[in-house]
Amino acid sequence: MTRDALLLGLSGIFFGLLVGWIIGSQTAAPVPSRVPEAAAVDGAAPAGAPARAPALDEAKVRELTAAAERAPRDASIRRRLGDLYFEAERFDEAIRWYEEAVRLDPRDVEASTALGVSYYYTNQPDRALEQFDRSLAIDPSHARTMLNVGIVRAFGKQDLRGAVAAWERVVAVAPDSPEGRAARQALETLRAAHPGVAGPQGAAPRQGAATSGPPGEAR
Repeated sequence: MTRDALLLGLSGIFFGLLVGWIIGSQTAAPVPSRVPEAAAVDGAAPAGAPARAPALDEAKVRELTAAAERAPRDASIRRRLGDLYFEAERFDEAIRWYEEAVRLDPRDVEASTALGVSYYYTNQPDRALEQFDRSLAIDPSHARTMLNVGIVRAFGKQDLRGAVAAWERVVAVAPDSPEGRAARQALETLRAAHPGVAGPQGAAPRQGAATSGPPGEAR
């Protein structure tokens, strides 16, 4: 991602407020501080972001790894290991465990979405979007997944129309949720900077519309 992504019009302060919901809020533990490069302004960290990632709980990792070896078909242990690595921003290791978790439990939408976010943070936006499609096939109204679709579309693919479609869908299905409020603020900020992308009001996609591609694109 180049600094040209700043043309998206989403400021560092804005993402400092929203990153906890937009990226990484799929775990109950503190969310990672890392945000898309476009969230920084003149190289400064977003408001409120810690300077470093949380330390990995090595003792817990050893405990859960031993448990995983004893229970080769337990998806929940593998998801917890993925969460530990994710929270420490060690996304390559998180991917390993999340992939095992979704292989064992393909219906775990939270693990699937966490895997997609991990792909994004390892510079694999297309794989991230493919994984989000799998999450939405499990739960078409999963607001957190749709919110992440928007951010990957905006920052990973520089696809503002796709981002608008995803965020409008969040507002349509979960308007009063934290994700819905975050999506609404994202849309307001985006429309202020890029009124041609979506008009002042926008139009929420119809029920059942695809959210991971630009409007009109078959998926």
